[in-house]
Amino acid sequence: MAGRNDPHDTNRDIRDNVRDQIREFLGTRRARVTPEQAGLPTYGGDRRRVTGLRREEVALLAGISSEYYTRLERGNATGVSESVIEGIARALQLDEAERIHLIDLLRGAGTTRPPRRRPAQQHVRPAVQRVLDSMTGTPAFILNGRGDILATNDLGRALFSPVYADPARPPNNARFVFLDPRATEFFRDWNQVAGDCVAMLRAEAGRDLYDRRLTDLIGELSTRSEEFRHRWAAHNVRMHTTGVKLLHHPVVGDLDLPFETFPVGGDSSQVLLTYTAEPASPSQDALNLLASWAATNDDLEQSAPADDSEPADSAETPD
Repeated sequence: MAGRNDPHDTNRDIRDNVRDQIREFLGTRRARVTPEQAGLPTYGGDRRRVTGLRREEVALLAGISSEYYTRLERGNATGVSESVIEGIARALQLDEAERIHLIDLLRGAGTTRPPRRRPAQQHVRPAVQRVLDSMTGTPAFILNGRGDILATNDLGRALFSPVYADPARPPNNARFVFLDPRATEFFRDWNQVAGDCVAMLRAEAGRDLYDRRLTDLIGELSTRSEEFRHRWAAHNVRMHTTGVKLLHHPVVGDLDLPFETFPVGGDSSQVLLTYTAEPASPSQDALNLLASWAATNDDLEQSAPADDSEPADSAETPD
């Protein structure tokens, strides 16, 4: 019998968890698609016991047997072909983020490899920090998939000063959004931000089954925030790489800031996030004022903490 510290036993627990995620994800996707939306005839009228598609209807639309789809929804994902995945994606009307998430989950459920080890700490390369520092008129950040802010420039730290008010390092967007009462004032579109935050964490959980820090973060948020628990149960996933963030800064007031994200070369888990303002707009004036405030405010952190990266783990701990 495998012991508690047996890595293969840990592997089995992880695969069992991802099978649960597959079942819940596909179940929530089925529930949102009606037969009418799928172009299917309806029988039974009010006697239907499900709000969306039945399993056999998904199987019909995907071109597979109902028995096979049922096994798949229960997490038996070994050897699933690309054509089957694409058929299910079409049947459930998945968008690109949802399709990728399904592929990640199916891959995770079918793996038999032991947990891969990742570096105990995530560091931002000095050259990347210099790039951030050179962007003097643009708030810029380096984030990982968990929403940890690994690095920023002076204007970025000034813009996100409410997030940096928490002494915990590295600052984490999700923890701020759901556990800090200042978040609902700082994010004028808090409801949208909260939904995007959970959807990105859900996608990250599918990509990396062995990220213990992500699991710990989700556990903390689930324990301390009913709002997070409710949103997490919806199994929504989303790609959120561009848009406009509506902020209310405690010093300079409202800002409407378009943002863009870019992958950081050499580390697939890190992205560069930048905020800009429309030229000659009130938001640009506010950013200029914020830059002046950041340069003169003695209370603002003038440099990053000695180590914004994550605490080191024992080499024995799979990440």
